[in-house]
Amino acid sequence: MTDSPDETQPGPTAASQPDVDDLRLYDAQHDQIDRSVVVANWLKQVALWAVRLLVIALAGYVTVKFMGQFWSGVLPVLLALIVCTVLAPPTTWMRRHGFPSVLAAILSVLAFFGVVGGLIALIAPNVVNQSQLLYLQALEGIQRLQLWAQGPPMELDSDDLNEVVNDIVSWIQGQAGDIAGGVVSGISTATSLVVTLFMVLVLVIFFLKDGHRFLPWLRDVLGHRAGWHATEVLTRSWGTLGGYVRAQAIVSAIDAFFIGLGLWAIGVPMALTLAIITFIAGFIPYVGAVSAGAMAVLVALVSLGFKQAILVLILIIAVQQLEGNILSPILQSRAMSLHPVIILVVVVVGGGLFGIMGAFLAVPVTAVLAVVMRYLIDMTAIHAGEKTSEEIEWETPEGRAIGQLGDEQGRAMREQWRENHLQFDDITVPVEEDPSPAPAKAEPGQHFARGRRAAQRGSELFDRTIGGLRRR
Repeated sequence: MTDSPDETQPGPTAASQPDVDDLRLYDAQHDQIDRSVVVANWLKQVALWAVRLLVIALAGYVTVKFMGQFWSGVLPVLLALIVCTVLAPPTTWMRRHGFPSVLAAILSVLAFFGVVGGLIALIAPNVVNQSQLLYLQALEGIQRLQLWAQGPPMELDSDDLNEVVNDIVSWIQGQAGDIAGGVVSGISTATSLVVTLFMVLVLVIFFLKDGHRFLPWLRDVLGHRAGWHATEVLTRSWGTLGGYVRAQAIVSAIDAFFIGLGLWAIGVPMALTLAIITFIAGFIPYVGAVSAGAMAVLVALVSLGFKQAILVLILIIAVQQLEGNILSPILQSRAMSLHPVIILVVVVVGGGLFGIMGAFLAVPVTAVLAVVMRYLIDMTAIHAGEKTSEEIEWETPEGRAIGQLGDEQGRAMREQWRENHLQFDDITVPVEEDPSPAPAKAEPGQHFARGRRAAQRGSELFDRTIGGLRRR
């Protein structure tokens, strides 16, 4: 006689028996997929993106290093392009009214350098005449500060105070030397300042004279499709760059006007000179305005006293609030569509890497890169079917044509994707047989035929667009 097994004793049960169906990656009955497939897919995507980002970062690093080796030649080109954004409209106007291209370019350049030279001639005598007076007033102010610090309630020792003053003077002299060295090294590394300015002058003349021939030449070199992409991107970039320079000039001019008017009303010496310096420094967002404001406060402090310096500080803060909350969002957001945080970060990074010239060029370069990124996003949306070419604002007929071609290409790609069987990237999922009648399958090569027909429609559209542009 044997004992019956204890029902409470642990052991395998029917519910816990392993089943071969548990090894399937896909459960059609419950519409579930094994989590190993999900994790593997995620890891694959992370690895792919890591490799892509690594390649992009490496390409960016190599590009920066390459440009650094030829910085003495790249810098004049960048400066010339920025100057051309200001001079291109009057040059184009003169060329349309019968002026030869060379004459229109030379007249625009002469007018530009005439204005710059006039500003220098206007502020130079004022700086020379007031600098000696400001120096004596600064010494007098320091002496008064020393006497006040030696008396009650501070009762500081004169030797310690003189040591502190000497340390401050040495620090200021060192900072002035660093700033001057940064300006010189930023403007030219291997060539002199005069040679760099001469190169900028020559490049500006040639860009203004032959700039309108550049895009047709580029389309001939790259071919129609790549040339049309380049035409749209470069036209957008040029418009953004010109909009940035014009917006920054308007903002800087308004800042300079109100600050100069306030300094004149308070009685600060060199009010006109400080206003012009504010205008020039305004082309370096945030950092330039702060530096020019600090200079104005310092001049008021050493020349008029503490109360007037506080008034100047209040004036600077009020004008900066007007710029930051009203003018810049209205003007610069339309020109660049960049968040103020991005502008501040790129200015600081550019200044830290390349000095004053890096801070000056950081925002225009970032704005152009943002234009390229937005164009890639637009083309991606067209191919993904999220948008059509009619929903995007194009700058050129070539851009509109390449957008219509993207519509056709996107439809062809999506048709091919819809014909593919159920899969998760490269992992094919086995599906249990369904007793219901299977839908009719496409004949072999049918989806390729559809792709060929869509590509043919795209080619016909491409040819029609080329014919239309040539007739224009």
